[in-house]
Amino acid sequence: MNSLISIEKTESIAIVRVNRPKQYNALSRETINQLDAVLEAVRQDASIHALILTGEKNFAAGADIGDMTHLTPQEAQAFLFADTFRKLELLPIPTIAAICGYALGGGLEMALACDIRIASEEAQMGLPEISLGIMPGAGGTVRLPKLVGIGKAKELIFSGRKIAAAEAFQCGLVQQVVAPEDLMSAACELAKKLARQSMTALMSAKTMLNFSAEMPPEAAFKMEAGYWSGLFGSPDQVEGMQAFIEKRKPKFNMQK
Repeated sequence: MNSLISIEKTESIAIVRVNRPKQYNALSRETINQLDAVLEAVRQDASIHALILTGEKNFAAGADIGDMTHLTPQEAQAFLFADTFRKLELLPIPTIAAICGYALGGGLEMALACDIRIASEEAQMGLPEISLGIMPGAGGTVRLPKLVGIGKAKELIFSGRKIAAAEAFQCGLVQQVVAPEDLMSAACELAKKLARQSMTALMSAKTMLNFSAEMPPEAAFKMEAGYWSGLFGSPDQVEGMQAFIEKRKPKFNMQK
């Protein structure tokens, strides 16, 4: 089987790449199937503490339109990438999208499912589905407003226009912009920093952040208090606070 998704493990970091360079890393159904399998393997690997998602030259230039042109509504539902992107979003470890080149349509929706986005200065992002007579269907209308606000999200989705990395940073779509040659080193540096944190605490914080915006405030506060208090007595809590008192760096458990 042709490998459309590659994975490289360095220390406790998994680097996952879309591997369809001739198609600008457009996302076919088979590409997403392979990504889904890789994400499941990462989820089950206790030694992986952070994931970087990227592509060669381009992050992902949307879904493969050639595969979608003649789909019926039922076939379109089966083609949809939403479940895999939700699996990406719900990985317990931190995920970083290292965006180079084009991140359009389904490609940008894949980046939106990551926790943090770093873009190279030459990256271009957008949700151009409106120009194809459709709309975002893999999380774009749900995740984008949470990052950039409802007004900006409507402007971008209704117009379908592409934006450069500088504008993406200004509106909160990406958290960092770097020179193209520095993209992977910046992503790896951040991933290593996150991977050294307490995985017990980080996973609790990520779960809370993923769901708090969708909950009534009182329920969210109660859930947060439960996660917070539940961390006390854990090996990482004991080590972290003891290290603080002793003025040294903590040595957290390296299994998630």
